[in-house]
Amino acid sequence: MTIVKVVSFRYQIGMNDNLQTPDQIAELLVHVGRTARREDARSALTAAQWTGLRFFARANGSTRTPSGLASFQATTRGTASQTIKSLERMGLVTGTRSDRDRRSVSFDLTDRGRETLAHDPLRDLIDVIDTLGTVERDRFLATLSQLASTLAIRRDLPAFGTCQDCSHYAQSGDTAYCACMAAELAIEDIPKLCASYRPAPAAGKPKETRNGTA
Repeated sequence: MTIVKVVSFRYQIGMNDNLQTPDQIAELLVHVGRTARREDARSALTAAQWTGLRFFARANGSTRTPSGLASFQATTRGTASQTIKSLERMGLVTGTRSDRDRRSVSFDLTDRGRETLAHDPLRDLIDVIDTLGTVERDRFLATLSQLASTLAIRRDLPAFGTCQDCSHYAQSGDTAYCACMAAELAIEDIPKLCASYRPAPAAGKPKETRNGTA
């Protein structure tokens, strides 16, 4: 609850009736992020290593690559590769070469990596968010996802999201399909981050299926 108290105290002082201006929302987002990551400094892992560990836990199979991590972190592939090598040396991730393309390597968390992630410094923030009601959490997630996608487009950066909100996603009966990969989706991959993500059309437009529009 410390995060909530600090933010509330800082921004309640001197506020007028205009409580939700864009600049104040932007400042709050940055402030909450910095407060949540402050624990990284007391951890054996760096902030970049924690980001990599979270990424490989949340991304789908085709995205858990050095280039996928580089895009997600908005950094170079070389920097991402150094982060991955450090995670491998600590025994937190392990790589598997693709059967179709031997140059491509996909990374997964080891048992030790999953155990380490259970002590993620973001845990306090996650617990605070968990106190929100389901409806409020869903609305908050939708808003943040829209902000992240729009900002990525404006800055010409890759957008990351999950299948349900992606324009490549189609569903026909019990089958889910990715038009970008031209392949059916594994059920476990649908809620995971994907580097091929493209924001779906605005709400209200019919979603396509493999056989046409819904």
